[in-house]
Amino acid sequence: MSDQRAKAERLRELHRGGKILVLVNAWDGVSARIVEQLGYPAVASTSAGVAWTEGFADGEEIGREEMLARVSVMARAVSVPVSADLEGGYGPSVADAEATAHGAIDAGAVGLNFEDADAKSVGDLLDAGRQAERVAAIRRVGLDRGVPLVINARTDCFLAGIGSDDRYRLEESVRRSNLYLAAGADCAFVPGVSDEPTIAELVSRINGPVNILASAAAPSLARLEQVGVARVSLGSGSIGFALAKLRELASGLQSSGGFERLKERLSHAELNALFNR
Repeated sequence: MSDQRAKAERLRELHRGGKILVLVNAWDGVSARIVEQLGYPAVASTSAGVAWTEGFADGEEIGREEMLARVSVMARAVSVPVSADLEGGYGPSVADAEATAHGAIDAGAVGLNFEDADAKSVGDLLDAGRQAERVAAIRRVGLDRGVPLVINARTDCFLAGIGSDDRYRLEESVRRSNLYLAAGADCAFVPGVSDEPTIAELVSRINGPVNILASAAAPSLARLEQVGVARVSLGSGSIGFALAKLRELASGLQSSGGFERLKERLSHAELNALFNR
């Protein structure tokens, strides 16, 4: 447990100091090892990626135990800190949040994404005050267990298109983020934002580190770091990219029948070596 505590503190430190934390989200043991081998200081899971590889749609269609089982595989595969995307905690109550926090620690994770989207009502968010209580409960579980979980509190104001316009969404994102940070979260995650002025205003008005979800329209890493973003995640973009390449390969076989693209693959020996420690 002391090693897990040290990893939690290391992950927390990576949100400070001005250098942006880049998380290439993994979905299984081998993707996590590839990210670690490239020198990334932490690995984060993608809940969507795990759901898809298990045959579920994204959005808490997969259950807590199945999600945590995959997180456990990733945590076992790497030596760096692992942050688990655990959606909305698999239930709306404080007890659900507590159960998910205990499960994350048992799986070997030292951080977690925790979102305020209402899994039972698409396009709606949970009451912000109630969500803050759930964040506080996760913080208590981490302290009681001796693993101070790094809580990445996500608000889906932009992603879910809450309210009538982007100004409302920005104000509500700031309000919710600051509530969650005050309740014990370590970082505020506002996905669905890609324009630099909005990102800069979020950074200036949110009272803690800010996490942005990468997209093709987002500013470069250098610009995000300059405006003060603490953390950027690829989310489901990493597995989406990998699966696009798989589809290209399979489609090419239908049209040309050639196997030339296989020269681009990682070799069997190279992949096997990832696990020969």
